[in-house]
Amino acid sequence: MTEFNDTEQKSKVKQEAVRAAVNIKEELTKLIADSYDQGVKDGVEIARYATLEEVAQHVEKLTGFGQDTISSFAIYIRGMKK
Repeated sequence: MTEFNDTEQKSKVKQEAVRAAVNIKEELTKLIADSYDQGVKDGVEIARYATLEEVAQHVEKLTGFGQDTISSFAIYIRGMKK
């Protein structure tokens, strides 16, 4: 009888270890996915800011408007970064 109880106890310990491992795996998977999503979001935001800055710089090169108007356009475009 003791051998049976011993085997049963070891089985329970192993089951708990497997459950814990599964929980850790799920948590790590979620953390990795969240980190990846944040990285993609950051990358998109950086690319967007760079694009807006490039557009603002090209607007500043325009010659068909007065300097105040061109500056206002560039300021408006840079303000879209926020």
